[in-house]
Amino acid sequence: MIESQTDLDRMFHALSDRSRRGMIDRLGRGPASVTELAAPLAVALPTVLKHLQVLEESGLVLSAKAGRVRTYRLQKDALAAVERWVEQRKIQWTATFDRLDQFLADEPETFSE
Repeated sequence: MIESQTDLDRMFHALSDRSRRGMIDRLGRGPASVTELAAPLAVALPTVLKHLQVLEESGLVLSAKAGRVRTYRLQKDALAAVERWVEQRKIQWTATFDRLDQFLADEPETFSE
């Protein structure tokens, strides 16, 4: 669960980058090593590691090291926190648009020909 706006800011920052979103998509299919996550990217390994650090610091992914291999996986329910935030905004905007629709429906037509 999101504990602060700072946590949410970190998650949205992490998701703002296409490469990191691609890593999240890949991790949605299961855990992956750094090498597996780097394979589709046209960037140097240090850049991949920086992206993974951002994802881990945001709370979206977790890592574990077994021998020389570091494996990443999605943090359970981390994306659910982002989804809840978006859903709350959707509810607010839907209510606002519903009120606007009602206001416009109640207004007499002012079109002249």
